[in-house]
Amino acid sequence: MPNHVLITHKLLDSCESALEERYVVHRLYSAPDRDGFIDALAPDITAIASGGVGAALMERLPRLKMISNFGVGYDSIDIAAARARDIRVTNTPNVLNDAMAEITIGLMIALARRIPQADRYVRAGKWPSGAFPLQSELNGKTVGMVGLGRIGAEIAIRCQAMKMRVVYHARSRRPHSPYVYYSKLADMARDVDWLVVITPGGAATEGLIDAEILAALGSRGYLVNMARGSVVDEKALVAALTDGTIAGAALDVFENEPNVPEALWSLDTVVLSPHMGSATNQTRNAMGALVVANLDAFFAGEPLLTPVV
Repeated sequence: MPNHVLITHKLLDSCESALEERYVVHRLYSAPDRDGFIDALAPDITAIASGGVGAALMERLPRLKMISNFGVGYDSIDIAAARARDIRVTNTPNVLNDAMAEITIGLMIALARRIPQADRYVRAGKWPSGAFPLQSELNGKTVGMVGLGRIGAEIAIRCQAMKMRVVYHARSRRPHSPYVYYSKLADMARDVDWLVVITPGGAATEGLIDAEILAALGSRGYLVNMARGSVVDEKALVAALTDGTIAGAALDVFENEPNVPEALWSLDTVVLSPHMGSATNQTRNAMGALVVANLDAFFAGEPLLTPVV
C-alpha cells in the first residue's frame, strides 16, 4: 500500500517535489475546507511533513506514526502528545547552524555600527552636510550566550573571531566548553556588553528575558534575539529600549509574527529582521532534504537520522 504524507505548511518546491516522487502527498495548507479535508484523509495518513501539529490533529489521524518537522525548533509540535501516542518526531538540526551564526554576527555588526541608519543617511543626501556620528564595535566586548547548543556554539566561535570574550548561561554547565559559565542569568547580564539569546522556545523559556534581566544588562548593553519571540518579554523590551534601560536590540523573532510592535519601528536603537535566520537557498534546501531523508528512513524501518522522540 502507498504511504500517505500530510504537508501541514508550505515547504520548498524541491522538498515537496521529492516527497511527491516517493509518497502520496496531501497539502493541508491549501485546502479550502481543512476540517473536511482531514476527515476525508484521516484513515490514510501515516506521516506529516512540516510542523504545527497539536494533540487535536494527532487525535484525528489514528494511523499517524511519524512527524518530520521542517526546522530545528519543534515547539509547534505537542511532544508530550506524540510520546503518548507513540508517534516519532524528527527535526532538522546542524544543517542551519552556519546560516544562523552568520546572520547573528551580521545583525550585531549592523546594530553596533548602525548600518541601516547609515544607509538611510547616505540615501537621504545628508552626508554632504556632515559626517555620520561615531559608533561602537564588537572588538574587545564581552558577549553572553543565553544557550550554548549547536547554533550557540557556532555563534560563539564567530564572536571569538571578532575578538570578543565569550561567556554563557545554560540549564547546566558544558563540561568541555572553554567559556566561563554563569548559573544565574541576571549575573551574566550584569557582566556583559552583549546578550545573545539562542535557546529553544516553549513553556520552559517563555519570558526568560524579562525586565529584571534587561535592567541588569544596562544602558550600555545590547540584546540579540535569535531564538523565539516568546523567550523575550516584548512589552518589557519595548519599555527598556524606549527609556534607555538598554542601549539597543537586534531582533530576528517576535512574539506575534509577522506582526511587529509599531513602537519598535521608529527606534534608531533597533535592527529588525523578518525571522530570516536560516533563510538561504543553501540551508533551506538542506533542511528540506533532511525532512525527506527522515521520512525515507522511517518508512524503510531504519533508524531515524535526527530523532526528537
